[in-house]
Amino acid sequence: MTRIRPIPVQPRFSMVVTTATVLVATSLYGASGATAADGPSVPPGTEAIASAPVELDGNDPDLKLPDGATLAEPKVLDIKQVVEEQSGDERREDTNAEVTFALQAEVLFGKDSAKLGSQAKARIGAIAGEIRNQNATRIRVFGFTDDLGSSAHGDVLSRKRANAVHTVLGQELNDPGVTYEVRGYGEQYPIADNSTEAGRKKNRRVEISFPRTAG
Repeated sequence: MTRIRPIPVQPRFSMVVTTATVLVATSLYGASGATAADGPSVPPGTEAIASAPVELDGNDPDLKLPDGATLAEPKVLDIKQVVEEQSGDERREDTNAEVTFALQAEVLFGKDSAKLGSQAKARIGAIAGEIRNQNATRIRVFGFTDDLGSSAHGDVLSRKRANAVHTVLGQELNDPGVTYEVRGYGEQYPIADNSTEAGRKKNRRVEISFPRTAG
């Protein structure tokens, strides 16, 4: 009679992200116009593993610092927290150093327009309140479009939309001590896939960012 030995099966772990808040270890803004990933990912080296951690011997001489060596200064990683409305109309990103609001163009402007309505101005006014809370004096207003139409048209439209938002912020803050950097980047720096309408909608946006200077 032949006996069949059962093969042990290694346990597997699965991770399901269901929260609207995403934490990552670093925040990078590259100069490339390549499409960025449209969603959270697990940073390399932090994936879940089934095996138990390796036990370390604190008395092992190989773990001790050589004579005269010192530990590097502790470093706090920049943590990014991203909160996005369920509709996707507005997204807020917080890091240790900066706050960024991204407003979809559809909630601010009509199609191919740079004219702000009353509701759009109210949203911008709320962001101005947050700027005051942070005591920020340097504000960046950047406009972006999708990749439909000509690149030149997107550059002009995104710049006009950024200027329109800047005008309202200036009126709301009414502070000569605040400086602004206003730019239109057109189809550069997409945050979603331009091959789908859902992705293009996210890419059509105006971002307002400023330093975090208060708790």
